[in-house]
Amino acid sequence: MKVNIRSGDTLWYYSSLFMIPLPLIIDSNPSLNVSQLQVGQEIQIPGFTNQPYTIKRGDSFWRLATARNISLDALLLLNQNINPSSLQIGQTIYLPARVTTPTMRRNVRYDSAQLIKDIQTLKTQFPFIQVRTIGRSVEGKPIQEIRLGKGTKKVHFDGSFHANEWITTPILMALLNTFLLSLTNNQPIRGLLTNPLYQSVNLSIVPMVNPDGVDLVLNGPPPALRGELIAMNNGSTDFNDWKANIRGVDLNNQFPANWEIEKERKEPKAPAPRDYPGDEPLTEPETKVMAALARNSQFDRLLAFHTQGKEFYWGYEGLEPPESRILAAEFERVSGYKAVQFIDSHAGYKDWFIQEFRKPGFTIELGSGVNPLPLSQFNEIYEDVLGIFLASLYI
Repeated sequence: MKVNIRSGDTLWYYSSLFMIPLPLIIDSNPSLNVSQLQVGQEIQIPGFTNQPYTIKRGDSFWRLATARNISLDALLLLNQNINPSSLQIGQTIYLPARVTTPTMRRNVRYDSAQLIKDIQTLKTQFPFIQVRTIGRSVEGKPIQEIRLGKGTKKVHFDGSFHANEWITTPILMALLNTFLLSLTNNQPIRGLLTNPLYQSVNLSIVPMVNPDGVDLVLNGPPPALRGELIAMNNGSTDFNDWKANIRGVDLNNQFPANWEIEKERKEPKAPAPRDYPGDEPLTEPETKVMAALARNSQFDRLLAFHTQGKEFYWGYEGLEPPESRILAAEFERVSGYKAVQFIDSHAGYKDWFIQEFRKPGFTIELGSGVNPLPLSQFNEIYEDVLGIFLASLYI
């Protein structure tokens, strides 16, 4: 919600007026000089929207404020060009509407266009988040990262490395939405206050690593590649089993962590719907982007969301630090998912992260069944992993 500063107003006053933590207001206005506020200057108040309202007979600012349990001065701030003493029937004013519930729909097939739309909605409602395009897919679609928090502990989440595991993206976005609502409404999540987490953690989320693959599974092949992709898909127009990127490379078999072992033993020796690790490590734009992100950001821990199995993997070649065991025990406790230290697998993002940085890395296998997991599992998966999300920030 945007407001214009009046004479005598301060950000501290706005924090009190709207009951929004001051750091969230400051972070929502990064170009603002807090010590030199100017009358008429536009700023953003997170966690609120401007709601148009048409004046009816008998309305007054005082009655509207009382009926909606909002401050009279908040109404005056939003309607500085309106004379409250001479309201006219049919006149439009604006009411401050606190955002208290998620705006994301959970029962939709979640392609890259839906993700872009939801990210923009969250950025509008919670302008203290930072959104940037860290790279582009084979087809030129943006791979976006969402950042928030002021702390030194750097935690990273990502989803949809695999195309038909696209449900991981709306799960991540729903977790983020819950966290943002908790911050602006000062409401704990499962008894945990989140504003201290905002001060102690720097959170990074890449909700969709493989937008081309997700769109292929959900929307079918782009016209220019239709024949090529159907041929690669064994002549089928059903792409539900497709895990790879649009070039037929399995992105989670692309990282230089014993990649040669996977190259030798994987059955596909050419681009395929799944399991082909490419001709070399890090040949694909999507994996190059994710490797560069980890190198540049120096995350303290990493959680990659996949499906399925209701378990998670937390070790790699004995290179994981002791902290990983502590986190794994807590993740298992709060989610009911099975903690597995070692599996016979290499070249994944988690594997490379542990090998490269000796920091805790996790592959979280959400839900169970046949991929793509049905949306009917969404709420169960969300409740299962909410504890993991919180524990990864808290511990």
